[in-house]
Amino acid sequence: MHMSVKQQIPKEKGMDNTLNLARKGYLYIKSNTDTYDSDLYETRLMGQKAVCISGEEASNLFYDEDLFQRHGAAPMRVQKTLTGVDAVQTMDGDAHRHRKQLFLSLMTPDHQKHLADLVRERCQVSISKWEMEDEIILFDEMKDILCWAACRWSGIPLTEADLKERADSFSEMVDAFGAAGPRHWRGRIARPLIEEWLTEIIENVRTGRYEAIAGSPLYEVAFHKDLEGNLLGIEMAAIELINIIRPIVAIAIYITFSALALYDYPEYKEKLKSGDPSEQGRFVQEVRRHYPLAPFLGARVKKDFTWKNYDFKEGTLVLLDVYGTNHDSRLWDTPYEFDPDRFKEWQENLYSFIPQGGGEPAKGHRCPGEGITVEMMKTALDFLVNQIDYDVPKQNLSYSLIKIPTLPKSGFVISNVKRKS
Repeated sequence: MHMSVKQQIPKEKGMDNTLNLARKGYLYIKSNTDTYDSDLYETRLMGQKAVCISGEEASNLFYDEDLFQRHGAAPMRVQKTLTGVDAVQTMDGDAHRHRKQLFLSLMTPDHQKHLADLVRERCQVSISKWEMEDEIILFDEMKDILCWAACRWSGIPLTEADLKERADSFSEMVDAFGAAGPRHWRGRIARPLIEEWLTEIIENVRTGRYEAIAGSPLYEVAFHKDLEGNLLGIEMAAIELINIIRPIVAIAIYITFSALALYDYPEYKEKLKSGDPSEQGRFVQEVRRHYPLAPFLGARVKKDFTWKNYDFKEGTLVLLDVYGTNHDSRLWDTPYEFDPDRFKEWQENLYSFIPQGGGEPAKGHRCPGEGITVEMMKTALDFLVNQIDYDVPKQNLSYSLIKIPTLPKSGFVISNVKRKS
């Protein structure tokens, strides 16, 4: 009688591979799954056993709430910079769904349109200033525009004098999550300053010293109640308000990559001059697929189970490969080529295209602000193509796949900006 032998899954060599992750950045998981010819492998990261998984099937698995939880998955260094401590991203079950509904209610098509209108308005206002400058750094300008629009839409009072400092702080939180050294510490310093600012505003709203409009993000967060019917603690309310504003400011990264794509693939610029929303949509989705933002996402095993002959044990850290899944040749033809037309025939799949997570936004942990991201990007794209003319001077437009999050090194400099008649 033959006994079936359980297939061993690949294990990365070494006592701890945190340094390997730092050396390989976005390609860390993908390079290993390619080498091992396996959708999963075991490793050690930050002193603990971890399992890395990649691909559509892995993505589908990762968003099974019976098998995975988010509590305890995000390292404190990420909570202290990017997400805030014990915020919505770390919650599970009914409490998570209830908190998530707050975010979903603020990210409807009407809210998306309001935000897009504000971004369009601010972009138009910026042209006169840009025309006076020898050159501008697009990333820096878009970060300020998005921060202004997000605060105006939210109902958060923000003076022109404070705009740049606040935009820089939101951006530094994003820049810090995958960084070490000065970049990380800038984010650590920025977060408490923003939390303190927004805590005071929320306190003023609750006491009636500042009037927020019902339905605005500021009002809805200030008066949001948990499942027990209690108002959020004032610090947690500030953290969740940051979790609405910060990702909007971070869209400046995608907009900068959109400008890079227009420069590198000018044939698409001609197509986009028509203002066809379908053309814009395909271009924006390809920017989100092709260029890197989130490298991977983390969760912990909720209960023991087996997948692909591997026994996942309760409490184990699991990382889902976002960048690798968006560049998986089983899902995408020529995955490293930029081709918006691939989205012409694309059947919307919740697990193969995961720039902001996978699964149903309403039920799981997929980012609820995906619609806002797409609308902001389309608005900025139309502005770059149809509202201004500009030159792209010689500069370093390369971006590193080791630096997380990454960006073209120059921030994308443009010169000789002119308003189109």
